[in-house]
Amino acid sequence: MELANKNILIVGLGRTGFAAAQFANNRGATVTVTDIANEQELGSYAQTAREMGIKIELGQHRNKTFETADLILLSPGVSHTIRPIKKAKDKGITVLGEIEFAFKFIREPIIAVTGTNGKTTTTTLLGNMLRNSGFKIFVGGNIGNPLIGYVNKGEKAEIVVVEVSSFQLDTIDSFKPKVGVLLNITEDHLDRYPNFQAYAKAKARIFENQQKNDTAVLNGSDPLVCSVCKNIKSRKLLFYDHNDFQIGTNEGAVLNNKRIIINTKEKGKRTLDLSSTSLLGRHNIENAAAASIAALAAGGKLQSVQTALNKFTGLPHRLEYVATVDGVRYYNDSKATNVHSAMKALETFSKPVILIMGGRDKGSNFQLLEDLMREHVKELIIIGEAKKDIKSALGHITPTKIATTMEDAVYQAYLTAKPGDVVLLSPACSSFDMYSNYAERGEVFYELVNHLS
Repeated sequence: MELANKNILIVGLGRTGFAAAQFANNRGATVTVTDIANEQELGSYAQTAREMGIKIELGQHRNKTFETADLILLSPGVSHTIRPIKKAKDKGITVLGEIEFAFKFIREPIIAVTGTNGKTTTTTLLGNMLRNSGFKIFVGGNIGNPLIGYVNKGEKAEIVVVEVSSFQLDTIDSFKPKVGVLLNITEDHLDRYPNFQAYAKAKARIFENQQKNDTAVLNGSDPLVCSVCKNIKSRKLLFYDHNDFQIGTNEGAVLNNKRIIINTKEKGKRTLDLSSTSLLGRHNIENAAAASIAALAAGGKLQSVQTALNKFTGLPHRLEYVATVDGVRYYNDSKATNVHSAMKALETFSKPVILIMGGRDKGSNFQLLEDLMREHVKELIIIGEAKKDIKSALGHITPTKIATTMEDAVYQAYLTAKPGDVVLLSPACSSFDMYSNYAERGEVFYELVNHLS
């Protein structure tokens, strides 16, 4: 794609938008960036972009800026349905998402991972498996290292491993991974999509351009994944979390106690041992199975995959053990920003749980937690904007308290907890009512717990 002397508009000046602006600017384009945020909210990005000669428009989106662009690039956080984008499309102006834009400059094989939950864990573990196998690997995308940043640096990897969100998949056209992974589909982002089915279809777009010589790694135990991927053209490798899978006749993997049993036409039956892994929760074992199949499909070595499984300790803010205080174990699961991820966290524990949840609601059905609340939770502590909705949905099940701050929530949990209990931060909501992101929320919780000890 030739960019020199073209008028390119970048919508959204976060990390991804800045990387795209920098790349287009380096290729000789006339670059403008627009963002509805103000200078203070954007940190150093705006000033740095100006120093590079990039025009910055903040506080609003000007229709004229959109309608006079030769090409518009969307950051993942910007909806492709906003009015200025629709008007630009009506005028025949090309609109691309960052992942699609970057793909046009990449010739290396891509492994792409999506799903409602577990994307970052799976992507990171997959990168480790392939790196252990001797490949030069780039790991990025929605994981925090934009794909266009890889292109801009000019460093060539042998395999590109990328996490992609539904927002990024909304704006693809030709994007095609050599190996695509769909982990699961559960309710999320219903504040952005018209309905759950639209969200599910967005996830399935990861396979839209694949052909017979490409590979799709799918969660065979997720009926919705199987439904939306029924007619894809690529080779299917399914992973299952139970023994319904007939490993002798099908390609894929099954979780069998502390083992992952994998079967493919090329290599037959192979086994990976999970007895040394430190990953918590059945959902993380499913993530490990998906990563293993994808790594082997991309040419990874079985022993290298096994080594990565043995060494991987998980990621921050995902069922992260924080400390034991007076016989009570504290866990930080701040990345649980939807109901189903909170459900998976609760399923992990056999000890009584004091659950801290709440934040900004994304259109969730909190009543889905009812059964697990009865089974696992001895007390519920609620924070954030969604506290009234959560209390209405779940407050009748277990003793429930409302906290004004995270400090208040942790202190109330400390007063209630008895030796042998678990205090779990698993919000089932986004963090944006109180924090800039889930990581900040988790770090505050981490610091407060360590202060207790």
